Amino acid sequence: MGVTRRIVFPALRLVIWAVIAVALVRIAFSGAELQTAEDPLVPGGQLVEPTVEVATGTVVNTVKVAGSVVADPAVPVKSTAAGTVAKLLATDGVGVGPDAGIVQIRTETPQEPVVTTDPTTGEQTVTERAPKVTTTTITVPVGGTLTLPVLVGQEVAIGDVVASVTPGTLSVTGTLTPEQQYRLVNAPTEAQVTLKGGPAPFTCTGMRIGAAAGGTGTGTDAGGAGTGVATSPDGTTASGTVTCAVPAGVTAFAGLGADLEITNGQADGVVVPVTAVQGSVQNGNVWVVTDAAPEGELRQVALGLTDGEMVQVTGGLEPGEHVLQFIPVADAAVDCADPSQYDPAVCGG
Repeated sequence: MGVTRRIVFPALRLVIWAVIAVALVRIAFSGAELQTAEDPLVPGGQLVEPTVEVATGTVVNTVKVAGSVVADPAVPVKSTAAGTVAKLLATDGVGVGPDAGIVQIRTETPQEPVVTTDPTTGEQTVTERAPKVTTTTITVPVGGTLTLPVLVGQEVAIGDVVASVTPGTLSVTGTLTPEQQYRLVNAPTEAQVTLKGGPAPFTCTGMRIGAAAGGTGTGTDAGGAGTGVATSPDGTTASGTVTCAVPAGVTAFAGLGADLEITNGQADGVVVPVTAVQGSVQNGNVWVVTDAAPEGELRQVALGLTDGEMVQVTGGLEPGEHVLQFIPVADAAVDCADPSQYDPAVCGG
């Protein structure tokens, strides 16, 4: 037993440690077998342009605009006759109704004298005639609180402002980007409005679109040209404004934030993503993928409504065809001054 402990066990330990050492050396200095390609400089991956299949669907052209509630400005009352203020028919600061008379203007028109000839002597007699006097009543175009600064005896000319009326009504107004203005061509006259912290959404009427304040945009409402550049709430350049009236019975206050939702048409037909089309109004370009042109072949198409994500194609594409999902970079240059090529993603609108 003593021999086993002194000789046999130590010898076994040496053998085991030797086996472990050999195994570690083999693991450390031997690796996996690697097979290299015949030409390691040739890449194995490929870049493939994503495509989408042309399909049919429904496009609802709904434009959402951030705005606010504003008090309607005072309406000027202009004189329609030249003469002297003969009588005030209303008092400054009172409430008046539409078409109420507020001022009488007395106009004197000189008349030619009457010349008579004596048949016996031939002597002529000139008789002066008194001026012809007419009275014109100036009325207000809208009802509201009257401001009447003119005085009796004051001389006025046609077009002079003789009074103003503050209607005491409210409107909702917001700014429009060029893209939104294009989508609102032939827009309806009403919109859905949601007031921040206010009552349930309601329909505002008399909607009108005009030029942005301080800008030179065009629209169906009166708007002057200016030298400033207006911006919309999200910081983009604004080219127009939209305004509609808050109906009677809706409790609102000037300064409240509001969201306008304007639906300007719905269409069914061929649709593609807006990212696949160069241009967004009337006509555009797409790149059709075929067996003969896997990289995409330029084709002109006619465009209809858009919801900002999908656009209706009214001519030039058929369901089942494939187009590039994104405009080729080399062909992405557009003329931003041309409305038919305007693309907000490229032109920054």
